[in-house]
Amino acid sequence: MPIDPALAIGADLGEVPFAWTPSDVLLYHLAVGAGADPVSERELRYTYERDLRVLPTFATVAANLRTFEPPKLKFPGVDIDLAKVLHGKQEIELHRPIPVEGKAVARTRIADVFDKGKAAVLVQETEVADESGAPLWTARSSIFARGEGGFGGERGPSDKIEWPGREPDAVLDVPTLPQQALLYRLCGDRNPLHADPEFAKAAGFDRPILHGLCTYGVVAKAVVDAFLDGDPERVSAFGTKFAGVVFPGENLRVRVWHENGRLLVTTTAPERDDAPVLADTVLTPR
Repeated sequence: MPIDPALAIGADLGEVPFAWTPSDVLLYHLAVGAGADPVSERELRYTYERDLRVLPTFATVAANLRTFEPPKLKFPGVDIDLAKVLHGKQEIELHRPIPVEGKAVARTRIADVFDKGKAAVLVQETEVADESGAPLWTARSSIFARGEGGFGGERGPSDKIEWPGREPDAVLDVPTLPQQALLYRLCGDRNPLHADPEFAKAAGFDRPILHGLCTYGVVAKAVVDAFLDGDPERVSAFGTKFAGVVFPGENLRVRVWHENGRLLVTTTAPERDDAPVLADTVLTPR
């Protein structure tokens, strides 16, 4: 049986010590589209070490920057074909701004497993602390495994957002590069779904798709630039659901509502009839 929730839920996936440098941060920022205007003071906060600040979404790659093999989904109670997997949800809670360099330890466990009928959802939680043990961030991610449901587990809670009954406060059109996935995979995610045309076709896509976490970073930067004066240190938390795919080179349409101290965000692909890309997205400022 590919998924056994009795074994999976609560499983300790171990500790991973890791480190990062300003060069790692600069690479990540370039991989999510920073630097389009190389003489902009705001863009140089992301792309030049003089006043470097770190996007909160860097937390999703910080522990995997030295990974050169495709990811595997074989844990206690879980053995899933990588071609069936999509990222379902991602959330980062920042306990303080991410430093431009550092050493840390990530501790990960499987927090829950949900049965959606035709698919399974695995929820992983990672706590990251620095060398002194002081918390840096908590990351929660949901992995959507097609064809792996039906094992009799709980469906899980509903956490849909109630949207304001008005037009968005801003509509941002954000480009992606044709080579965006090839850049982003240098940050550690070597899943061939994002680079290999034959692998992508076997997984049901016409061509390689952009990493969901790359889209996540691109949108985070766009919202930080538009609403937080380009200062990523003002972000306390950022979470989203992955609602659809992006093909590298497509434009993104990002709609933002400022509501009760939070920024509520949707992202679509306007060139495909506004097909949903990210849903139930929330950025919480400090």
